[in-house]
Amino acid sequence: MAPRTLGLILTFNGERLLARCLASLSFCDAIIVVDSLSTDATCDIARAAGAIVLERRWEGPGPQFRYALEYIRALEPGVDWVVSLDQDEYLTDELAANIRAAVIREDDLAGYWMPRSSFYFDRFMRHSGWYPDRLLRLFRPARMEVHVSGAHYSFHPVGDTGRLGGDIIHYPYRNFREHLDKINSYAQQGADALKAKGRPGGVLAGTLHGLARFAKLYLLKLGLLDGRAGYINAVHGAFYAFLKYVRACEREDWGPKP
Repeated sequence: MAPRTLGLILTFNGERLLARCLASLSFCDAIIVVDSLSTDATCDIARAAGAIVLERRWEGPGPQFRYALEYIRALEPGVDWVVSLDQDEYLTDELAANIRAAVIREDDLAGYWMPRSSFYFDRFMRHSGWYPDRLLRLFRPARMEVHVSGAHYSFHPVGDTGRLGGDIIHYPYRNFREHLDKINSYAQQGADALKAKGRPGGVLAGTLHGLARFAKLYLLKLGLLDGRAGYINAVHGAFYAFLKYVRACEREDWGPKP
C-alpha cells in the first residue's frame, strides 16, 4: 500500500499567497488548514482547493500545531508523512518531486530537512543567516515534537533524518512596515521572556546587543554580499535587539502615578 501524505498549514489572514501554497501541495492525499479565525478570504481559498479547514482561536504556534497533530493522529491514523508549510511559502517543482520520491522510499527516517529561500526588499537573500535556512518540514507525525521559543517554532525529529534538494520559496513580508510590525511584536515577546528569567535590560545592554547583532548579520553572516537588502536587514536586526533589552527595563505605564 502506498504511503499516505498529508499537507498541513496554519493560517491567519493568509489570502496573499495561500492559493500558490496549496497548489504546491497538490500531490498530497489531503491537506489540513488550521485557521485562527481569519477575516479575509483565507478559508474560502482553502475550501475551494479541497482542503479540510479547522477553525481555532490562536493560542500560539505550539498549541496550534499540537491541536493539528492530535487531529491527524486521531482522525487520520493512516497518515504516514506530513508536509508542513507556512501560509507565505510554497514548494519549488524540484522540491515537490523530491518529496514525492522520499515518501515512497523504504527507509526508517523520522523526517527530512529542506532549504528555504526567502525574499527581502529586492532579492532572494543568499547570506545574512537567511540561506540555506534548513527546516524539518517533511516528517512522520508519530516521530516529531514541536518546540516553541517566543514567537518562533521548530520541528524536532525523534530519530534519524535526511536532506532533500530544492527550495521552499518564502515571501515573509509585503513591505518594511510589515517587517517593523513583526519586529515590534518579537521584541516585546523577547523582553517579556527576559523579565520572566529575571535578566536585566537597559539602554547600555540594548546598545551593545544591537551592535553585536549588526556585526553578526552584516559581517560574520556576510550580509554585505546581499547588497542593500543585507544592510537594511542588519540594521533592522540591531533595532530588534535594542528594543528587546530596553523594553525589559521599562515601566508598565508611562503615565503619572496615582
